[in-house]
Amino acid sequence: MNDCIFCKIIAKEIKAEIINENDKIIVFKDHRPSAPIHLLIVPKKHSVNPYDTNQDTLGLMLKNAALIAVKNGIDKKGYRLTINVGEGGGQVVPHIHLHLLSGDRNSPETGGGDSVVS
Repeated sequence: MNDCIFCKIIAKEIKAEIINENDKIIVFKDHRPSAPIHLLIVPKKHSVNPYDTNQDTLGLMLKNAALIAVKNGIDKKGYRLTINVGEGGGQVVPHIHLHLLSGDRNSPETGGGDSVVS
C-alpha cells in the first residue's frame, strides 16, 4: 500500500530503529513507546487484521516475539504481546502488527531513553 507507514518502513523509505528482519517479518522500536521496551513485529506482506493474515505469518510473528524476549532477557521479568484490531480496538496503523511490551510503563525510560533491546 502506497500510504501505509509500515510498508514505507519495510521498503526503507522511512527510517526506523530495526531490531530484526528476515524475508517475512521486520521488528522495530515503536517511535512513541508506552513501555521502556516497546517493539513492533510487522509482517512484510501487507494485511490489516488477523482474519486477512496467513496463519503461518501470525505464528511467525509470535515466535519472533518470544525469540527476541529470550535473546534480550525480557522473558525473565515478563512481557505483554498485543494485537490491536480496528479503530475501536486501538489499531492506529492499518497494517497488522504485534506489540511486544515490557517494563514499568511509569518508568522514566518510557517515551524515551535507551532500552536493553539490541
